[in-house]
Amino acid sequence: MTAIWWIRRDFRLCDNPALVAAALAGDVLPVFIRDETVDALGAAPKWRMGLGLAHLMERIEATGGRVVLRAGDARVIIPALAREVGATCVHWARLYDKDAIARDTEVKSTLKSMGIDAHSHGGHLLFEPWTVATKTGGYYKVYSPFWRAVKETDIAPCLSAPKVRWAEAPQSDALADWALGAQMRRGAAIVEPHCHVGEAAAMARLETFVAAHADVYQERRDFPSEPVCSGLSENLTYGEISPRTIWHAGMGALKAGARGAEHFLKEVTWREFAYHLLYNEPELAHKNHREGWDTFAWSEDADSADVTAWKQGRTGIRFVDAAMREMYVTGTMHNRARMIVASYLTKHLMVHWRVGRAWFEACLIDWDPAANAMGWQWVAGCGPDASPYFRIFNPDGQLEKFDKEGVYVRRWIAEGQRAPSSTALSYFEAVPKAWGVSAQGLYPKPIIDLKVGRERALAAYSERNA
Repeated sequence: MTAIWWIRRDFRLCDNPALVAAALAGDVLPVFIRDETVDALGAAPKWRMGLGLAHLMERIEATGGRVVLRAGDARVIIPALAREVGATCVHWARLYDKDAIARDTEVKSTLKSMGIDAHSHGGHLLFEPWTVATKTGGYYKVYSPFWRAVKETDIAPCLSAPKVRWAEAPQSDALADWALGAQMRRGAAIVEPHCHVGEAAAMARLETFVAAHADVYQERRDFPSEPVCSGLSENLTYGEISPRTIWHAGMGALKAGARGAEHFLKEVTWREFAYHLLYNEPELAHKNHREGWDTFAWSEDADSADVTAWKQGRTGIRFVDAAMREMYVTGTMHNRARMIVASYLTKHLMVHWRVGRAWFEACLIDWDPAANAMGWQWVAGCGPDASPYFRIFNPDGQLEKFDKEGVYVRRWIAEGQRAPSSTALSYFEAVPKAWGVSAQGLYPKPIIDLKVGRERALAAYSERNA
């Protein structure tokens, strides 16, 4: 019998419930579909998805299998492919945004009407969103009680990679023909050396974190020049490592006495909370979480001079600019820096969080629909746990606190340095030539005085509550 494994964001062989179930059911045919959800991705995440998919395909081919690639509507392709190969069942890992849920529900209904078993599985999260509820049966809107509700939960052990009999593969598209990285253009060559692609790379990252950084994670995680964070958000995004694998490693570090391990587990759970909200609030990525914010005086002009300066990392505010340049060179950004650039955009510049969310969606290789939406709303003031909502990070004050020696700034800003670092110079090779930026140019003056921006934002908050 043939069992289809529909690959989505589970680019791994270990701890993959959908793959295990398919392997138990018969000869496995792995399938990846480039549908509208893939085509809608921004330049960086689509390119990075292509790298991860290519790596997984190589691993499967090394064991005698072949991934079938098809482009089009999954609601049509999956049933047609099942009929073509005589599949008796289809297995996949669940996703939790409204478009994926609608698509998967229709696929499951169609398959069942054809007499083909269809099964969705967990694996992308630790806790299915509907399994965590308040005492009144609702969902959690604040993180702290969510953490208390799940922190003592027994997490099932990880599954080993199954022994798989691969099915004979029918006609397939060629991955190169999809050109998933076309929109990255010259930036791809700059970002790729900073990527950690695949299951083995993810496990190596986790092992390094536990051995070298878990102990000091809580006290040093906010210092952007120090390699204390795990970097696993990139791999979690594409399912190159499971959250269960990370959780059990974190718990092991905690039991071994690592001082920062519990805080690390809280960050893993923050991602779970984001999906808990996205599932229960399907419009979270586009609409304000809190009521009363739809009339707030944010600008939604994504092409204004201020927003353009922010996008280019040329605001004249060093922490903000260093962070944006880090993103263009590495495809990621330090978590503390993400808060600073988001606060500066939504508060000092009074620009809507949706503008920033969309830009991150285009530029981050670790873009995640739930974490990105919740993170932007949290900083903007209209999201969950955004208390006090009027908190405004001072980028210069944050720099003094977390980069006092200027290591992070020098790493990413070349202008004014006699001998700029290679990372700072890489920014000019990564960004579009149309920006017209040069390492020999002058560093820009601030586009807005921080005090003026802060006072303007506080006035808007006061007016909102008047």
